[in-house]
Amino acid sequence: MSETITTFLTKDHRACDEEFAKLENTVASGDWNEVEKVFASFYSDMQHHFDMEEKVMFPSFEAKTGMQGGPTQMMRMEHAQMLQVLDQMKNDVENKNKDHFFGLSETLMMLMQQHNMKEEQMLYRMADQHLSQDSSNVVLQMKELERV
Repeated sequence: MSETITTFLTKDHRACDEEFAKLENTVASGDWNEVEKVFASFYSDMQHHFDMEEKVMFPSFEAKTGMQGGPTQMMRMEHAQMLQVLDQMKNDVENKNKDHFFGLSETLMMLMQQHNMKEEQMLYRMADQHLSQDSSNVVLQMKELERV
């Protein structure tokens, strides 16, 4: 059986969570050269995840359901909110500001957990249900999406 949207994107959430934990551990170690590399990787992974949703899955879901202002709009707003926090964290990495970084990382952790729960328990399941036969094609398109 082909991979569902729920399975594929939930797995990607877990990969981002692991990368986030690695980032926090690296910042705690104080190796700022390594922090820059790990942060760049985490930021890229998060952006790629948002792109898979916003450029592939959300438009497919919206086209199929006709829902333009519903859950996908809220998820886009939350993505933008998380990117704002990430940009502030990037500043802390550049300035080697460990304390401020950890304050922001707590905020990001809460945003990610709440966001992921909404997507995994609601939106992804709705997408699999509404896109049914198309969902494996949507997953394939997301897998083919280039990283920026």
